Amino acid sequence: MTGSAGFIGFHLAKGLLELGFDVVGIDNLNDYYDPQLKLDRLENLNTFVSEKNLQDLYQFTKLDISDECALKDLFSQHDFDIVVNLAAQAGVRYSLENPSAYIVSNLVGYANILECCRHASIEHFIFASSSSVYGMNTKQPFSTSDNTDFPISLYAATKKSNELLAHSYSHLFQLPCTGLRFFTVYGPYGRPDMAYYSFTKAIHEGRSIDIFNYGDMKRDFTYIDDIVDGILKVVQKVPGPIERASTNAAAPFRVFNIGNNNPVPLSRFIEAIEAAMSKQAVKNMLPMQSGDVPLTYADIDDLVDEYGFHPSTSIEQGISKFVDWYLDTNSL
Repeated sequence: MTGSAGFIGFHLAKGLLELGFDVVGIDNLNDYYDPQLKLDRLENLNTFVSEKNLQDLYQFTKLDISDECALKDLFSQHDFDIVVNLAAQAGVRYSLENPSAYIVSNLVGYANILECCRHASIEHFIFASSSSVYGMNTKQPFSTSDNTDFPISLYAATKKSNELLAHSYSHLFQLPCTGLRFFTVYGPYGRPDMAYYSFTKAIHEGRSIDIFNYGDMKRDFTYIDDIVDGILKVVQKVPGPIERASTNAAAPFRVFNIGNNNPVPLSRFIEAIEAAMSKQAVKNMLPMQSGDVPLTYADIDDLVDEYGFHPSTSIEQGISKFVDWYLDTNSL
């Protein structure tokens, strides 16, 4: 599993280990945000492994997927059955500041992973895509049958490229691939650049919060436990060939939305944080930021039908759990 010190990867590693999988995790521990949080996740995971006596099932290696030679060496040392690729340079807004980081990780590194999977005859390649591929789509909810040819950020463009590359490898080499278009994921140990984290931090410290598009936004928030449950279901079932009428081509390739199918207004989201913290936010209302979208809304019917995915955590329940974790680790 790549990106195993990341937010989703850290939680997923626990879920895989509890199911009895042997897990080899890699991460480059970059400084996109404070690397200490990644080290804290690894420490927590190591404690979990020790407490559950799972040392024989888990190992971690610091490795960058853009390092082709190191990645090939890793694959030569292990007989992997499944590869979950969560490593990526994340963030829509940061792609305006440092585009080369996205090219190196999300394109070069991703292609390295695909090549290793091809030559190792991997049974199932699962990779992270993003709801950002839908761009300024006005049709709601977002469906995997929608056109995604017009991304409005470099990050989104790299994620769309990931899907296209995976389909090519699936068709050419019969590599079973499943892409998951993540909608806004939140929870304990989450990324500091995400709005729920930065809002909580600002409110806790008595600072104002920036609210873009003057608050007229909705997000399909999904709690981390629900996301992990969905990924675990996908891990345990390989996709069969899907024939596409327009090309008469069949490849073991699928893309699914993985979200909550329940967009939450920004006002309710902020109210949930305020209630959990027992503290009111000072709001700074601003226009829409470049590369952002006013609404994300996931059509998850395919994932429900295929895998029985049923997210169940309300925004109030999930935010309360996140705030409890935040206050425990960031008490003034």
